[in-house]
Amino acid sequence: MGRRGKKKGRPVSGWVVLDKPVGMGSTEAVSKIKWLFQAEKAGHAGTLDPLASGMLPIALGEATKTVPYVQDGAKIYRFTVAWGQERSTDDLEGPVTKSSDLRPAEGEVRALLPKYTGVIMQTPPQFSAIKIAGERAYDLAREGETVDIPAREIEIGRLEIVEHNADHTVFEVECGKGTYVRSLARDMGRDLGCFGHISDLRRVEVEPFTSEDFVTIAELEAARFGAPGEDKPEPADDADAVDVPIDFSAIDALLVDTSAALDCLPQIAISDDAATKIRLGNPVIIRGRDAPVEAEEACATARGKLVAIGAIEQGMFKPKRVFAG
Repeated sequence: MGRRGKKKGRPVSGWVVLDKPVGMGSTEAVSKIKWLFQAEKAGHAGTLDPLASGMLPIALGEATKTVPYVQDGAKIYRFTVAWGQERSTDDLEGPVTKSSDLRPAEGEVRALLPKYTGVIMQTPPQFSAIKIAGERAYDLAREGETVDIPAREIEIGRLEIVEHNADHTVFEVECGKGTYVRSLARDMGRDLGCFGHISDLRRVEVEPFTSEDFVTIAELEAARFGAPGEDKPEPADDADAVDVPIDFSAIDALLVDTSAALDCLPQIAISDDAATKIRLGNPVIIRGRDAPVEAEEACATARGKLVAIGAIEQGMFKPKRVFAG
């Protein structure tokens, strides 16, 4: 019988709310963070294009179980639309496909905002991760194909002008899951008759995280390796190869607790005995005067630590997803 391979990395858990720089892809960012923390497991909660900067929440360890709750959270972007050109990628990366000498007045742009607020239908860009007949739209687009991508229902909670001049307009948008900001630029440009594309894009918030949770690659590296001149061992190339004792306390202190992703759910405080039963997959009775009797989803905590996500039925908590203690 073959031996099981040793788990790679540390069993560290929590969220890194990364301020991703322009030029770094989301997958590259996850790999970098996983390496810095030497984590067993890592994943992100929503792709951010290489040309975009800003908030990329990255889950480590047990926090990967809470990724769907962050993916479903509202997002805030600040973006600049350059008027006069439409591009194949709807941003600076692609070649110009349409152009115009027209430029919109601020009043014209402002009058258009109600059309893009609320529940609307939006067609994703040709260069997007949408799957068409099993293939990514961006792969088909790179091969020169023009694909018919059906419009999808999205929700825009707020769309405001931050700054306007003759050649560009800066907006801030609060939107739900599945919104393509590049499509907003493309569609507004077409409606105004002058065309447009994204020239700058920054994600400033992903619910439940805020800019106060931001951490940069430089800050993480400083926490990991220490101040210039400080003699600290560097991690080995292989994430599971820890040949010398390494102090991770400084970088681990920059993690946001796993439970922060579940602020949207009812919080149930339980005893240590109940936590043990739940971690074994058993239901427990929820006690307390204010305890909910029914809930489709709730999270149970013991001593402030996340124990499980589950349903409450007739005063009984039934675990669906359990977290290590």
